[in-house]
Amino acid sequence: MSVPVNIRTEGSTGIIELSRPEKFNCLSLEVHELIDIARAKFEADRSVRAILICAQGKHFCTGADLVEVKGKMDDPVALDHFIGFGMGVLRRLEQSPLPVVVAVQGLCLAGGIELMLSCDVCFAAETAQFGDQHAQFGLIPGWGGSQRLVRLIGLRRALDLMFSARWLKAEEAKGGGLVNYVVADDELRSAALAYCQKIGTRARQGIAEMKRLGRDGLELTLDQGMRLERDAALRHLPGADVAEGLSAFANRREPRFEQ
Repeated sequence: MSVPVNIRTEGSTGIIELSRPEKFNCLSLEVHELIDIARAKFEADRSVRAILICAQGKHFCTGADLVEVKGKMDDPVALDHFIGFGMGVLRRLEQSPLPVVVAVQGLCLAGGIELMLSCDVCFAAETAQFGDQHAQFGLIPGWGGSQRLVRLIGLRRALDLMFSARWLKAEEAKGGGLVNYVVADDELRSAALAYCQKIGTRARQGIAEMKRLGRDGLELTLDQGMRLERDAALRHLPGADVAEGLSAFANRREPRFEQ
């Protein structure tokens, strides 16, 4: 029996691979549960420094498993659990102390966009396309898409994508701030993995602090965010990682941070 999510490590990178290519890697309750289990496992493993989310097959993810959604329409409790659990999984992924990188090939639509938006850095294959398909089928986002999309690319661009349900090619998505890197299709996985492995050479705590400051600061005024950063710097600077980094700089060598 096939497993809908493959979980493994490569070097310092924890890999979460969607493996329902016959269903275009659509997101079911089971898929979300396995993503959540993998995230917690990698966070508990001190040797893991970054998470890579990727997918088998032609397409990254075309959204929620609509067959499963339709089956819950007449059960408000089950529907609430499906929406609430998926939202919680993506929120925990977003708030993970580990950097989360996503590699997108083919189509990334609706719930797939919502999964991508919960990640920190996005690599896209040259032929990848991104779109919010909810409006086309009378749906609305349920896993945070309307909120993250507005915060990432601005209100007008976000509403345009949600209203029109149009697809963006990878380069347009990059130009609009939705994607960080566009690479050749056959280099997608290797490029994203190399990026994750590079993160693995950094100080784990410092990376976690920068992620926390950036994401938490979105909810604050600039002055509040400045205080947040100041407090974090006062805690972080006297630590062993900073001492090692400064020693490496002074001695013209690469730092060797603690695991």
